[in-house]
Amino acid sequence: MKTFKYMIAIVGTVALSSGAALAAGMVTAKNGMTLYVFDKDTGANSTCYDDCAKAWPPYLGEANATLSEGWTLVKRKDGKMQWAYDGHPMYFFAKDTKAGDAMGDGVGGIWHVVKE
Repeated sequence: MKTFKYMIAIVGTVALSSGAALAAGMVTAKNGMTLYVFDKDTGANSTCYDDCAKAWPPYLGEANATLSEGWTLVKRKDGKMQWAYDGHPMYFFAKDTKAGDAMGDGVGGIWHVVKE
């Protein structure tokens, strides 16, 4: 396995070379929190800002960070860098309070847990 800047060690999960983890089929960030995609995003462009971003915080990264194949950083209109997987910006859900929560899956029919 390659070593990346963002590796995780979370009990009950399997570390992926992407710097994320797989918990019960869900991709999580290094902090163990579930990642989501938003159907209204257009390609690699995030459309979730303001109140949306409060409820669905973007998974932010540093401009010089790298992860494995499939993971990229995309620039948001606010200038911040957001992780994207397979060209889709990644988000957290504010109502998920602990690692492994997936309360945002299916919200509004437009938010979905990322599965590997």
